[in-house]
Amino acid sequence: MNEHSRRRFLEMAGLGTVGFGALGLTISGCGGESATPGESAGGDANAAGSAAAGAARGSAQTPVRLGVASYSLREFPRDQAIEAIQEIGAKYVNIKSFHLPYESTPEELAAGRQAFEAAGLQIVGGGTITLQTDDDDDIRAYFEYANGSGMPLMVIAPTAQTLPRIERFVIEYDIKVAIHNHGPEDSHFPGPQDALPVIQDMDPRVGVCVDVGHTTRTGIDIVEAIALAGDRVLDLHIKDLRDLNDKGSQCIVGQGAMPIPEIFRQLEAMGYTGYVNLEYEIDGANPVPGMEQSFAYMRGVLAGLHV
Repeated sequence: MNEHSRRRFLEMAGLGTVGFGALGLTISGCGGESATPGESAGGDANAAGSAAAGAARGSAQTPVRLGVASYSLREFPRDQAIEAIQEIGAKYVNIKSFHLPYESTPEELAAGRQAFEAAGLQIVGGGTITLQTDDDDDIRAYFEYANGSGMPLMVIAPTAQTLPRIERFVIEYDIKVAIHNHGPEDSHFPGPQDALPVIQDMDPRVGVCVDVGHTTRTGIDIVEAIALAGDRVLDLHIKDLRDLNDKGSQCIVGQGAMPIPEIFRQLEAMGYTGYVNLEYEIDGANPVPGMEQSFAYMRGVLAGLHV
């Protein structure tokens, strides 16, 4: 099967046109993370089946969990963003401040958190949050924000200077932080590999959020970058680029050059327990169709990995 045919097969699998009878599973393009082995509506039976399949291959694997970075819906108010995430069928969300403002009162934070949770969404993080002021009061304010919002993790854009101070608050609040890299334009952490020497002796709750698009633009192989970061990978932002060197070439996931199957295979092989959050930065006024197609492709890839 050539690469084009392989991609087309996986896309069709994601859209539900290929039945995986041997797995007792049919993939749905908008049916939520139920399409992912270990998270299906069949519950324990499907999870046990996936575990058995993994054992048969001689290795234990952790299924990839797909979520949404709400930055993808930055032009939508919170209620519409929540409806869009439900429409896509995702159940994990990393909240950007567009949908839960930093200046909110504790009561407003609680209400915003409740809005997401009442819709059946699990808050898995927040950000990206810039933590570049080396001051206790400033950094504490953001940890209070995350705590009040029910965020177990903050995706952050710190400096090497602020990280030791941030680590103290990570320990105090028991909230993880993941350094988001922003590519060649980032003067602090262009790629995850640039953060590793700074955090190598820090608390294990200090890690990286690998942005696959920005990472490839630093010239490093993305699969190698993920493997190199290992258990310091606490979060991951997924996207696709037609040209891995061109930030402006972002496209629907599955239509570009990003090696999505290899990325997912690497995450599973290393037992990654975090989330893969779609950060869809194009089509701001109407992102849902492209996000749905991206999820369909990724679900198809994941199903294909477990055949």
